[in-house]
Amino acid sequence: ELMLPSVFWAEFCKKVRTSTISVPILILSSRSETEQKVDLLVAGADDYMVKPFSFNELLARIQALLRRPAKTLPNVLVYQDIELDPASHTVRQSGREVSLTLKEFRLLEYFLQHPGRVINREDLLAHLWDFNYEAFSNVVDVHVKNLRRKLDRENVPSMLETVRGIGYRLRT
Repeated sequence: ELMLPSVFWAEFCKKVRTSTISVPILILSSRSETEQKVDLLVAGADDYMVKPFSFNELLARIQALLRRPAKTLPNVLVYQDIELDPASHTVRQSGREVSLTLKEFRLLEYFLQHPGRVINREDLLAHLWDFNYEAFSNVVDVHVKNLRRKLDRENVPSMLETVRGIGYRLRT
C-alpha cells in the first residue's frame, strides 16, 4: 500500500534499479491515478495492480515477473556519445543532459534496444502508443523529427536513418 508519499516509492524504485540488486517490483495499491502508475513504472517498478484485485491475477502477474530473465538489458544503454539511463530517466550526450519528452525518451530507448534493425511505424505505434492511434497518423514521424532535432549534430549523418517506405533504423 502506498500510504507514504509516492515520491518515496519512486525514489525506492530508482535506488533498487541503480543498485546491484536484481528483483522484480510489483506495486499493490488502492490508488488508481494514471499519473501515479506512470511515475512508479518509469521509476523502475515492473508492474502495478489496483485494489481490489483477483488473487488469481496476482499469482499470474507474479509468475510472469519471475519468468523474466534477471538481466535482459544493461542498466544504461550506450550508443556513440549517448547514454540513456532508464532507472533515472535521463539521457546524456557527450556528458550534457538532454531534455526529452516521455515519448521521445521511450522512442530513443526502443531504438537503442534494437540497433541496426529497421523498425516500421506500425511497430513503433504498437510499442509506444496505445491502440487509439490511427495507422495513417504522422505522430511517429513528428516524434522522430523532434528526437533528431535534439540529438543530431551539424555535418554528421543523423543517428536515426529513414528507410523509405518502411520505417526507421538506428545506424550501427
